[in-house]
Amino acid sequence: MTPVELAPAFFAAVVVILLTCRAVVAVCGRFGQPPVVGEMIAGVLLGPSLFGLVAPAASAALFPAELKPVLYVAGQIGLVALMFHAGHEFRAHASRGLAGTAVAVSAAGVTVPLALGVGLALAAHGRVDIFVPGVSVWVTAAFVGVALAITAFPMLARIITERGLAGTRFGSLSLASGATDDAVAWILLAGVLSAASGRPSKVLTTVGGSLLFVAVLLLIGRRLLAWIVDRPGLRDDTRLLGTVAVLFCAAWFTDVIDLYAVFGAFCVGMAMPRGEAAERVVRTTQSITQVVFVPMFFTYSGLNTRFDVFADPGVLFFGAAAVVLAVVGKFGGCWAAARLRREPRAVAVRVGALMNARGLMQLIALNVGLSAGIVSESLFSVLVLVALVTTVMTAPVLSWLDRRDTARAAAGPEPEQTPQAVPT
Repeated sequence: MTPVELAPAFFAAVVVILLTCRAVVAVCGRFGQPPVVGEMIAGVLLGPSLFGLVAPAASAALFPAELKPVLYVAGQIGLVALMFHAGHEFRAHASRGLAGTAVAVSAAGVTVPLALGVGLALAAHGRVDIFVPGVSVWVTAAFVGVALAITAFPMLARIITERGLAGTRFGSLSLASGATDDAVAWILLAGVLSAASGRPSKVLTTVGGSLLFVAVLLLIGRRLLAWIVDRPGLRDDTRLLGTVAVLFCAAWFTDVIDLYAVFGAFCVGMAMPRGEAAERVVRTTQSITQVVFVPMFFTYSGLNTRFDVFADPGVLFFGAAAVVLAVVGKFGGCWAAARLRREPRAVAVRVGALMNARGLMQLIALNVGLSAGIVSESLFSVLVLVALVTTVMTAPVLSWLDRRDTARAAAGPEPEQTPQAVPT
């Protein structure tokens, strides 16, 4: 297709994407699900798992192969803005006087599912067709582990805000733990991608470029962002332009060194100063991109998801095991760590439920792995299933816990049992 032919195809596809996402979000909202769940489901429905299966000709006409790279780039714009916002939120919630418990919960929430994921992938080697030829088994296993270790921090923050939980003990603890969890998981993912390259020079380029990026951001980037945001006399559109220029420069550089744009965007978000002017800039970048560009990322992910791979009994069993281990590792690990830190049972179980959601962050990691050539179609679909299940279950579990506690409070304290006399 020529650019002249591609432009109308793009606009037609975007209309279908946005309307489908909004409709599915509305339906999911009736069941207490956050918007990101509806957008994830809409992306899968527009892919070969449903639309491509029911109406293959219409699907091919609406989403021609030439359109996929355009959707990918448009989705990257949304992701860069979203990760910029996530990095900004990270600074707000990483320190709330909960450092010790947050570190313990985050450490358990990373190490336990990471170990379970690596073990599952190694056990599947030679038995399940999820591996990419030529890619080290250990690289694939490490990627699976990291994918299970990720927490959807932006969605977690949205759920906590929408449900009015930001001031609660478990809400604050989950935000601090989730922010730390995701930062560690992204660093681990960068290590996996570097190891997957198999070329020492490329690894050195990534590591050296990362150190250079962090140094420039700390020494120059923070001051430049503060100057842009706080300089008197600048209009809001000028502040927005300057911030977006810094953001896209960071995304470009981290993409060039194979650290990927989302890492640069997250770091710029962390470097962004606090204050009313900065908040306006962050809100502006988020409002348009989240409504228009992020749904394109979900659709691009959906176009790469084929649930017909589960017709293979081995892949189906691997997918079911991945879901179970993901829940046990993240939910159970975070709950156990919170209890070991002497958090009340009600706090610990809610922290586990919130930390268990993977959502958008796991989809980002999967697309990074897919573009790097270390994730097969089958493994991609399995891990999309993990992201969907763990994200969908979060709101119902929280609602059930709330109803249970309300019922217990209404019933009043349990009567004390009279101790039995012990014969002497």
